[in-house]
Amino acid sequence: MPRIAGIDVPDRKKIYYALQYVHGIGPKFAKDILDEAGIDGNLRANELPETDIAKINQIIDNGFVVEGALRRQVQQNISRLREIRCYRGERHRAGLPTRGQRTRCNARTRKGRKKTVAGKKGVKG
Repeated sequence: MPRIAGIDVPDRKKIYYALQYVHGIGPKFAKDILDEAGIDGNLRANELPETDIAKINQIIDNGFVVEGALRRQVQQNISRLREIRCYRGERHRAGLPTRGQRTRCNARTRKGRKKTVAGKKGVKG
């Protein structure tokens, strides 16, 4: 299994798709990296010689924030929003959607599983 940017990528997939297993590299960046390295995206990851893998690693190290550094940067941004007590920070604090989505229905990803609340008892008479 080739190691790219410090993680093992699947060796039977095309290198274009294997690069996308690195956190912070999507379809556009994968294409840009392969173009800059001069590598065909249709080659399988296990077919690449060590020189090409080294070239890809060098390009990623010099021009992209990936994996642990990217995760750390995102967490720092969120904690900064929380500290300055802005609206988005308060939404993060409460575990609610931060980008204006409705929460009356849906929003289950952020809110978690449903918590059943007892309904109001009807008054007879």
